Amino acid sequence: MIALENVTKYYRTAAHRRYILRNQSVNFTAGRSYGLLGVNGAGKSTTMRLIAGAELPNAGRVHREVRVSWPLGFANGLNNQLSGKENLKFVARAYGEDHNRVLRFVADFAEIGSYINEPLRTYSSGMMSRFAFGLSMAIEFDCYLVDEITAVGDANFQRRCRDAFRERRAKSDVIMISHDMVTIKDYCDVAIVLIDGHLVQFDNVEEGIATYMRLNR
Repeated sequence: MIALENVTKYYRTAAHRRYILRNQSVNFTAGRSYGLLGVNGAGKSTTMRLIAGAELPNAGRVHREVRVSWPLGFANGLNNQLSGKENLKFVARAYGEDHNRVLRFVADFAEIGSYINEPLRTYSSGMMSRFAFGLSMAIEFDCYLVDEITAVGDANFQRRCRDAFRERRAKSDVIMISHDMVTIKDYCDVAIVLIDGHLVQFDNVEEGIATYMRLNR
């Protein structure tokens, strides 16, 4: 289970505080997958980073009793000055994984050849996307965080990405942000709508989507 307990998150601006969450509590129960919905600028990605532990709340706590991924395909936490191989070794050790296995998986999946030995700053955007997605799939998590599923690479590579994610989904839960309601219906059985700093849960996904669509008019 993942739980937000009385969580408040805001950013200071020159004039005031911009609140993302206001004293919010919600449980993400194991065995269910959640769609996180909200209008542009509502704070969905910030909420996702709080769940991942990439950001800290101003007040309250985030409890994680399961192994939670970083947002799928997220590359900002990697070191651009280090090679792909060095980054893989660091991440594998941080998660208690065999770095040789992780290296083999990503090298095969990302199809970037000898660039695995080069600094990430030399990668094209496409290479970086394939590398980051491969790393996300190389380590198994109890819950995957997905901040928009983006198309990566050519049609064949996109198919491999979908197949790999489908395999992980068979054993794991998902917390997903997407503006594509078909994707939300396909992957999620609970909807949580972020409205003015409040997380409103709908056990019926269709009702949550309907609420989001009314806000987004």
